[in-house]
Amino acid sequence: LRRQLTAEIAEQFRVFKSTGLPLDHVNGHLHLHLHPVVFSILMEHAKEWGVTHLRWTRDRFWLNARLASGHWFYRFIHAVTYQILSALSLSQFEKRAIKHTKVVFGLLQNERVDEEYLLKLLPRLGPGESEVYSHPSLDQYKNEFEALISPRVLSMIKHLGISLIRYRDL
Repeated sequence: LRRQLTAEIAEQFRVFKSTGLPLDHVNGHLHLHLHPVVFSILMEHAKEWGVTHLRWTRDRFWLNARLASGHWFYRFIHAVTYQILSALSLSQFEKRAIKHTKVVFGLLQNERVDEEYLLKLLPRLGPGESEVYSHPSLDQYKNEFEALISPRVLSMIKHLGISLIRYRDL
């Protein structure tokens, strides 16, 4: 089904391009973009489709474990999966000069990137670019939306001198 999958991905890029919006970065639902088959298709067509920035799906398990409790099985299984997929993809990122953050925080939170989590995380980010992954919305994941606009979180970002950027700023 590789040919059909390639055609579907190409069509998604075509439809997005027709919007006229700039492509900031590529990622897939449930991080499917790092599945070996999908990833190989993306790399094969990266130049053609304008893929210059891509989410490198890697969260720091032990730091996450210190920041938030519970859901250990979910976190462990996902951390192992992300670690393997990110390790397999890194050489292709480097070969094609595809930009990415070094780490993504929140992947292991499963829709629990709330204010408390961010207030614990921000002082521990360390130097370099990182991504905070969340699902902000005004209905199903309102807690994540509220965390991202929280005055306490915004104050801490300012206090720590953290610069907020987009992928295209990497």
